[in-house]
Amino acid sequence: MKKLFTIFAVIALTAGSIGLSSARQSQSSKAQAESVAGVFDYYLLALSWSPTFCLTHKDDVQCSGKGYGFVLHGLWPQYAAGGWPQSCPPLTRLSAAETSKGLTLFPTKKLLDHEWAKHGTCSGLGAMGYLDEADKAVAAVKIPDELQPFSTSYYFEAQEIAQLFRKANPGIPADGVAVICSGPELSEVRVCMGKDLQFAPCGKGVKTQCRAGDIRVPPSR
Repeated sequence: MKKLFTIFAVIALTAGSIGLSSARQSQSSKAQAESVAGVFDYYLLALSWSPTFCLTHKDDVQCSGKGYGFVLHGLWPQYAAGGWPQSCPPLTRLSAAETSKGLTLFPTKKLLDHEWAKHGTCSGLGAMGYLDEADKAVAAVKIPDELQPFSTSYYFEAQEIAQLFRKANPGIPADGVAVICSGPELSEVRVCMGKDLQFAPCGKGVKTQCRAGDIRVPPSR
């Protein structure tokens, strides 16, 4: 009886493991199937504070003394209910003309290629159309004077940074901007925009991710 019980237990555990694995594969397949170009609700414009990136990527081309402040990290299609599509078929490489255009927006080709493959393909606009939208989105957001590149560290609370962006861009709603930190430093500011690139509330899951109190905004390199 003990042997039979052990056998049944092993079979049950194996079946459960297979079932869990199948469920995970099903969820992954579902997520992949849901990533359809052009099927999304709004954009998230991610502006990276370059000096913080350069603290840990000193040899990156972006960090070669160009004095960047905020740079374009990406324009990301999002779902209002949370999450986002990614790597939408058909996956295509950027042409020489598209790369040339992209390098007027993104600080490096590596970042450009990554953002196009993961996020741009889901815009449903084609590469040049996506890059044009990214150009317009960046132009629509005014960087606060207090957060222009500077030569010494500044300290703000995350909510103060969000307020500075809303003050400089009166159309941004209270829930339309999120501040992201990397440890004690400012990493990104993310602004939510409709498909028409008008400022809009953020969807589920987009929120400020910083510790309480002052955070450091490192100087430009």
